[in-house]
This record gives sequence, structure tokens and C-alpha cells, in this order.
Amino acid sequence: MLHLQQSCGLIKFVEDTAEKWEFKINPWITMIPVMLSIFMFALDETISNVALPYMAGTFSVSHNESTWIITSYLVASGVIIPMVDFFSKLIGRKQYFILSIIIFTIASILCGFANSMPMMLFSRIIQGIGGGGIMPISQAVIFEIFPKEKLPQAMAVFGLGVIMAPILGPAVGGWITENWSWPFIYFINIPFGIVCMYLTKLYVEEPPYSRKQQDVKMDFSGFFFLAVWLLTLQIVLDKGNDADWFGSAWICQLSIISLISFIAFIYIQRKKSKTGESLINLSIFKNHNFLIGTGGQIVLMMILMSSAAILPSMLQSLLGYTAFLSGLSMIPRGLGCFLASFLSGILVIRFGIKPVCTFGLITLAAGGLLFGEINTNISLANIALPNFVFGAGMILSMVTFANISCATLPNEMQTNASGVQNLFKNVGAAIGTSIATTMIARFSQAHQMMMIKSLTDTNQVYTERVQALSSAFISNVDPSTAIHMAQAQIYDILHQQSALWGYVETFRYYAVAVMIVLPFVYLLKDNIRKKEI
Repeated sequence: MLHLQQSCGLIKFVEDTAEKWEFKINPWITMIPVMLSIFMFALDETISNVALPYMAGTFSVSHNESTWIITSYLVASGVIIPMVDFFSKLIGRKQYFILSIIIFTIASILCGFANSMPMMLFSRIIQGIGGGGIMPISQAVIFEIFPKEKLPQAMAVFGLGVIMAPILGPAVGGWITENWSWPFIYFINIPFGIVCMYLTKLYVEEPPYSRKQQDVKMDFSGFFFLAVWLLTLQIVLDKGNDADWFGSAWICQLSIISLISFIAFIYIQRKKSKTGESLINLSIFKNHNFLIGTGGQIVLMMILMSSAAILPSMLQSLLGYTAFLSGLSMIPRGLGCFLASFLSGILVIRFGIKPVCTFGLITLAAGGLLFGEINTNISLANIALPNFVFGAGMILSMVTFANISCATLPNEMQTNASGVQNLFKNVGAAIGTSIATTMIARFSQAHQMMMIKSLTDTNQVYTERVQALSSAFISNVDPSTAIHMAQAQIYDILHQQSALWGYVETFRYYAVAVMIVLPFVYLLKDNIRKKEI
């Protein structure tokens, strides 16, 4: 077993053969309940997206209010993620993992039976509390049970679940909503949750360092500031664009509270980590690979979750797609993920992590640029290629970053590391979605202001177009009304085109963000060398 020692500000890893732990069960069998739980948790991050209009109608709330159904889940899971290490020590990691699955499954039942907005939000919070423990523990288990030479293939499968589930969420949610009703997007978790609990009990082993410990103390002050930070941050991100961001007094006040809470949280964690009483151990950021790898994953998660939210929204608002068809548009991205997950393990062993990560980032950037060429005349097939490329690039880069970021950490640090990493990835996803929404709105406004300058009587093309359209209406209305209707129709086209440009430029900025990350790949220490040929 590797133990973490700190000396002169440097982290060293020392092997202790006396406490070596051998896993008896085939790791690929252990992967079955682990991946099932990951897929179930990640799917629920986006499965509600396309069903929000139906839920808003059921609960008699506005669309903006219905977004709290998603927000409450993300905030609850974000708050619980740093506490995973504490609960794992308090009751044992395997027991906590099973308890998380039970809570998640029961909360899914409550979500399906919710008949009011408060009940729905309460159920989603409980579901987030249960789901928050699933991802970090699953990631830690995978790093433990596989030897380093098989870790690339294992992380490829892990990445497939983490990335593909949110991508398939809108498609699955749209199909279920249109063919049955929205409660069934939560009821489908019931059989999977039961199977997952049973298989976890049978096939997930519990090494000595992950068992119940004595005299475990709760960091109540850290938990308080963490909860305040995430809650206020999520409100600011959700409502900031509608409230004109820092032009609003209450947004400024909440932002200050969020910033102070974040600083207080970090200060408390650093202070208490010396006595082992902190929620999370921030000393792992002294590990070179973990720091850079986590930063890269945060940017990729921002792109993944925001793109999964805005693409179906674009297809529904601009092209009139149904919930199912807009969700179906994400299937090619899933196929790209599936192919890349199959190839990534082979490519990493043959060429090394850095070349594969570089290729993945370039492919992802290419997908963003391809999305930057779409228009309002496209069919569902026209976005298949950009989606496929986007999905393949995402999993090639995300898997390699996840692989290299935690591979040099000792097993007993994996649970804490996974918790820290997933906390910041959750925050990154929320920030990325908010930034993308704001960019679309601002870019749309900018292009509308530029294009509207052409809609004047001095523009011959415009006047000819007005005359042509008004002549089609004049048989049913008077000439003045016909001209007004023609102008209104042209303005609708302008509004649609400016909105399209908002989406197009946002996708292009995804490519820019990816290329900024690219140079940092070569600052990583590649611990998995390419296969000698």
C-alpha cells in the first residue's frame, strides 16, 4: 500500500508491503454495480431538462421557476460530495455507498409521486443527497481495484458512463415524457437501484483503509460555509442573467456572501486539515498531476454540461423540434463517446496519455467549430457529424485527464481526492451552463443590433422584400396592415437569425476554451508510458 508523507513541503509516496491488500473479486465484475450506479446518477443530471415544460404545467409554475428542479439536485449533490470521505470513515465506505443508492432510489419514487413544486424540490434535494456519494466512491473504487496497466481501459469505461449518461439524458427523458409521462423519468431508477444495491453487496469489496473508523469528527463549520457558498453561488448563476447580473443589488449582495463563504470554507479546511478534522484535504492539490488534471476536467465539464443543455434548447426554440427529437439529436454524440471509449484504452497503452489527450482536445475543438457552421435550414442529420466529433473528443480528453490526475495518489487518498475533484467539477458545470446562457443572450443582442441597421427604407433589398410579402397579404387585409404584417415577418426572421448567431458563437468559444487547456497537457507527468513496439 502507498502512504502519503509530507516533508519540506513536498509530497512523497512510500510503499508499505506489510499492509498490502489484495482484491479477490475480478475487477470487471466489480465494475458492473459501480458503472450501473454512475450511469443512474449521471443520467438524472440531464434527464429532466426536456421535461421541464411539462413539469411547469403540472405544478402551475413558470419555466424559470421550474429550473429549480435541476438546480436543487445539483446543489444538494454538490454539498454532499465533500462529505463523502467523512461518512465513509463514520460508517464504512461500502455501507455508505449502499446507503447512497437506497436514498437515491427512494427519492426517485418521491419525485415521481410529487404533486406540488415544494414536494418536488424536497424530493430532488433528497435525491441529490443520495447521488452525491455515488460518483466519488465509484471513482475511488475503480482506481483501487485495477492495476496500472489496466487502468486506461477501466477509465475508458468509467468515462463512458460519466459522459454518455448526461448526453443520453435528454433523449431518454424526451421519449419517456412523450410516450408515457414525466414521472416515469424517475420511476425507471427503481429497478436499476434495486439491482445495483444487490450487486454492490455481493461484488464490491471493502479494503481495511475504507472501513469504519473510530473517533471520527464532523466539521460543522466547514459544512455550514460550504452549503452557504454553493447555495448562493447557484442562485447567482441561475438568476444572474435574468437580473442583469451585477446591475442588480441583490445579485451583488449574494455574490459577496458567496465569495466570503468560499474564502471561509477554504481557510477552515486548510486549518483543520492539519488535525485531520476537515471535510476535504486540500493538500492533495500539492500533487502536480492532480492540480492540472482537475483544472482540465473542470473546463471540460463546463463544456459538456452547458452544451448538453443549450443544443436541445436551440432545436426546440429555433427549429420547433419536439422534446423527443431534440433529445434524439444527442444520440450521435453518444455514439462518438462509445467509439472513443473503446479506442482510448488501446491508444493510451500504445501511444501514452499525452498524445491521446492532445488528439482528444483537438477533436473536441473541431466539433465546436463544426457546430459554428450550422444554420436554420439544417435537418436532424446535419448535426449528427458535429455531435459525433464532439462526443469522441470529449471522452478521449476527459478520460485521459481523469486517468492521469489520480493515478499517482495512494489508495487511501482516493476517496478524498474523488470528492474534491467532483465538487469542483459540479461547480464548473453550473458556472459553464450559466456562462453559456449569458453568452447566447448577449451575442444574440449584439447581432440583432447589427442586423437591424439594414432594415431601413434606404435599403433596396429590404423594401423589395417588404413589397413582395405585403402583396401576398393584401388580398385579405388593407394595404397598411399588409405592410405591417410583412415587416413583422421580416423582424421574426431577423430575431431567429440573431438567436442562431448567439448559439453559433457560443459553440465557437467552446473551441477557444479547449485550445487554452491544450498547452497544460504537456505540464503533466505521464505515469503510464506507451507500449514499446
